[in-house]
Amino acid sequence: MTILCLCREEHHWKLIPGYAQAFRRLGMEFICVDDSIPFDAPIEEVVRRSGVTPSAIFHFESAHPLFPIGLERCEVPTVCFHPDTYAFTERRIRWSSPFDHVAVFHPGYVERFAKGGHAGAFLLPHAVRREFFDGRELDRNFELGWVGQTSGPFYQARAEWLPKLAKEFKTNDWSRKYTVKEVAETYRRSKIVVNIGRDDFPQDANLRVFEVLASGALLLASLPTELEELGFTEGTHFVGYRNPTELRQLVRSYLEDEAARSRIANAARELVLKEHTYDKRAGRILDRLAAARGAKQAPARTWSDSRARLVALDFYAAHGLMQCAAAQFRRIAGRGFRETMEGASLLTRAWWRSIRAR
Repeated sequence: MTILCLCREEHHWKLIPGYAQAFRRLGMEFICVDDSIPFDAPIEEVVRRSGVTPSAIFHFESAHPLFPIGLERCEVPTVCFHPDTYAFTERRIRWSSPFDHVAVFHPGYVERFAKGGHAGAFLLPHAVRREFFDGRELDRNFELGWVGQTSGPFYQARAEWLPKLAKEFKTNDWSRKYTVKEVAETYRRSKIVVNIGRDDFPQDANLRVFEVLASGALLLASLPTELEELGFTEGTHFVGYRNPTELRQLVRSYLEDEAARSRIANAARELVLKEHTYDKRAGRILDRLAAARGAKQAPARTWSDSRARLVALDFYAAHGLMQCAAAQFRRIAGRGFRETMEGASLLTRAWWRSIRAR
């Protein structure tokens, strides 16, 4: 089996390498496209220039916004991945319409995609690279660990509370950037890790929490949390808090109670390394593709050409690819009243955004 990925591994350096290695361990080819391919190239050209005959095509949300024209005509199954499913969900549903299968990373969104007209959505939460968490136990010389973004409008709670906690407990240097491997090592050297989620989505079961759970550090997570919808239990696999004002006392309490801390952290580690690795996720994808037996589930497969191109126009406009968006509008204009009007509106709004950004 050969998987063609529509970007390079480094275009989503946290996510794609884990999947690439998992599929390769299964004896499959995981081939990435070349950067020289135009963002709006026809899918036939993309496949031809890849030099392979793919068994499936994967599209990851990444720093490389390649969105080939004609995806809905593919003879092989297509899969798109939406890690930040909660952001711009309605547009993500639209962008997913040329794909047969849609991996959503958060509970509850399979139903939203189905309601939006895509029956091919399935839940595929974040995962960990097992090789980063195996091996001998490291000295846990950080009382409290943290890795993540602290600036920007969605992280004000983090920006407020992390400095306060860092004054009271021995921490890693959370102001610097870390590679994925360094993140794992930092957590493996921490006794406790607190997760302060986005202000607009605090329940997020993000990649960070899975890495903490796999590391053997005790996770403190805000409640409510998506973890409880993914098979984790508060008090058994993590400790919950409802207000950041509780964090100081919780950290002190579990630093003093090593037995309780170790019991919860070890239970979490065992569960994650058993059920939430990229190898498990790769198997889930293969099972889904096998169960579909080549069925063409992409909604856009039955759409007119102008309606399908409108999806591409919307994607390009959202990603600032104005020339690509304009090229699609020229192919749409006059070939359907609704598509022409909507395309003109999307293009106009995108132009205004680009002008304001300058």
